[in-house]
Parts: sequence; C-alpha cells; structure tokens
Amino acid sequence: MVSEIDKRKNRVVLSLGGNIGDIQLVFEKARDSLQKTVGELVLISSLYQTKAWGVENQSDFLNQVIVLETTLSPIEVLKTCLAVENELGRVRKGKWHERVIDIDVLFYGNELIKSKELVLPHPYIKDRNFILYPLVEIMPDFVHPIFKKTLLELKNNCKDELPVVKI
Repeated sequence: MVSEIDKRKNRVVLSLGGNIGDIQLVFEKARDSLQKTVGELVLISSLYQTKAWGVENQSDFLNQVIVLETTLSPIEVLKTCLAVENELGRVRKGKWHERVIDIDVLFYGNELIKSKELVLPHPYIKDRNFILYPLVEIMPDFVHPIFKKTLLELKNNCKDELPVVKI
C-alpha cells in the first residue's frame, strides 16, 4: 500500500548533456521519455553550448536543464534516467568523454542524499557554468540546500572560465 507521503509530487531537476549526433533530437526524445516515466515536465531551459569540460579534445557539448514533478523516489529517478540514456544509445567510454546523452540528477527538492549510488545535490553544480547557466535561467532564486546561496549567487562566484553560449 502506498502512503499519502509517497504520492506527494516532488520537483526533480535534471541536466541533459551530449556532444555526439543530432543532440537536439536526442534531447527531445529524452524529454519525451522522461515525461512518460518520471513525471510532468514543468520547467525547461534553453540550450547552451560549451567546450568540453574535463577531457577537452572532443566536440562541444549542448546542455539543458529540465524540472519534472514526480512521485518516484530519488533512486527510482536515477535508475529511470540511466535506462533512458541506454535507450538512446549511451555508451560509457570513461569519465567526461564524448556521449550521445548524459542525464544527471541535480536536485530532488531540498533533499540531501549521500549514498554509493547517488549524491544530492549533485556535487559539482557550483563548479560548472554549463550547469549553472541553464539553472539560473529557469530557477535563479532556488537556494542550494548545502551552500545556502541562490543559484544566481553560485553562478556569479563560479571559477569555471569555459564560455557558455545560449543557442
């Protein structure tokens, strides 16, 4: 039996990234699949283009942030995101390497989670402009539950110097 608290809708913030193939089409398919499996899409950022972060000798990335309302648990959201990545042809070549799609769970409400499978909020948010720019576009006043600063404040203090271009 599902309790009332389990039926409560929670806002989950996801980032989409990719740099292989028709990225915009892949993002569209990912959003469609996530709406069917995770929940209702309530916010969507513009697309942003950046140079590769971490492993630099590869094509530029497109990035986008979406917010969905879900009744799934954080771990169920993660497993669903991994399944969608696989559906869309994600091949894991190594950390920060090229990919058709990468879906990261950034926030699940204000939940703080630290497990082997999932850390929330995502630990690198404050260090990556390619995540902060789309986040600030759609939720600038959201307060990071660990740093107690708005996303706009985190963006303004980010040391990442890779240019981020809204497309």
